[in-house]
Formats: sequence, C-alpha cells, structure tokens
Amino acid sequence: MSKVLVAYFSASGVTAKVAAELAKAEGADLYEIKPAVPYTADDLNYMVKDSRANLEMADKSCRPEIVGAVDDVGQYQAVFVGFPIWWSREPSIIDTFLESYDFAGKKIIPFCTSGGSDISGAAANMRAVLGGKASVDDGKRVGGQISEEELKVWTAGLEL
Repeated sequence: MSKVLVAYFSASGVTAKVAAELAKAEGADLYEIKPAVPYTADDLNYMVKDSRANLEMADKSCRPEIVGAVDDVGQYQAVFVGFPIWWSREPSIIDTFLESYDFAGKKIIPFCTSGGSDISGAAANMRAVLGGKASVDDGKRVGGQISEEELKVWTAGLEL
C-alpha cells in the first residue's frame, strides 16, 4: 500500500472530524493545516463585507501564513486535502499549503465539508494552483458526517 497523508484545514471542527475518520480508514498520517493567526467568529462572518475571510477570498493572490510543516512530504504518494468550501472553492490557506511543497508526481485528492456546495470549483482551482505538477482528483463533498465504512467505499475506487 502506498504512503498516504491526510492534510486538512478546519475552521469549525467539522472538517477535522472527517479528516480523522479518513486517516483512520486509510491508515494514513494526519496533518492539520493551521493558520499562523487563528480565525475568529468575526473573521468568518461572511455577512460582513470586510471580514477577514471575505477579504482573503476576494484576493486570489492571498496566501495566509501557516504554522508547522509536514515532515518529508516526499514520502507520500497520495495526499488527501480537506477543507470547508468557502465562496465556491477551497479557502486561500489551502493554496498556501499547496504552494509550500513539491507535489510533483503525487496524487492530490480533495475533500470538502459543505451542506450543499459542490467541490468542482475547488478541484479546478487546485489544479491551477499546482500548475500540472500533480494529479488532482475530482474529490468528494461530505455533508459533515460520514462513516469510516463509507470512506472506505469511496477510497476503494481511487488509485492510491
């Protein structure tokens, strides 16, 4: 079996739970993508035009700083990348993560937590951010809860 990493960003804890289940189901290593400046409830209030999240997402070049690092990303053949959907795509901090490592030749499998938003915009954007250096799967949207068994069914269809 290939060496697999599950990397995730979670603003509210929902994505963290799914990522932990996925890592358990795959026997994968788990890495939390942590912002250098944690997000507050006010930062995430999309109803406020100049909230931090709105400003970050409006600026496609924004790359929020991350604390910590993945030890030896080269050891992984496949990397699941999890996040909540923000404004129909991955949060900018995910782009920071993708640009922080050499993912050449690796398979990136996005997964998102969302009550209804589709993951296709995120997968397409992630492909653009990586510039063809890695293979990016179409990914999976999870409504917030998914069993280990359901995750195994999904991942069984992936070539890891």
